[in-house]
Amino acid sequence: ASGASVCILTNSLAATDVAAVHAGYSRYRRPLLINGIKIHELRSLADQNKSFSLRGSGQASLHTKAFTRDSEIGFIGSLNFDPRSMSLNTEMGMLFSSPELVEEMDVIFKEETSRQMSFELTLNERRNVTWTGMVKGIPKRYRREPYASFSRRLLVGVMGLLPLESQL
Repeated sequence: ASGASVCILTNSLAATDVAAVHAGYSRYRRPLLINGIKIHELRSLADQNKSFSLRGSGQASLHTKAFTRDSEIGFIGSLNFDPRSMSLNTEMGMLFSSPELVEEMDVIFKEETSRQMSFELTLNERRNVTWTGMVKGIPKRYRREPYASFSRRLLVGVMGLLPLESQL
């Protein structure tokens, strides 16, 4: 309402190694999009035909939690932003004020949210989530979780029905 822009980058189903967490997150995509939040889901490096990456294995996955605010404040860490992690985890993060570092983070974020590296999520005319990415330089839209097998989508669907959210 105040004109703030919020853009999220998280794992796609094909890039995640924790299906339960994806199941917990996926129910929030539509409400986030309806409320003007921009969402990008990181593509698996395997679907990009990349043979070498600084990220390690061919299965790209995010674990770091990071954000920037107003070109000056940033946060980098591994702490999950949920009550369970706040009380049980030993992971941590650092909040800082450094325009130079925030600028570098914003450049990396822009690269990672490009359609070559991630899928851009939008709502179609029926308010269903769609994923758009680049395939050989051409935009391609998907109606289902891209590059995720039927069995993986089914597993996430079933997990989404279970009362697991408080444990994620």
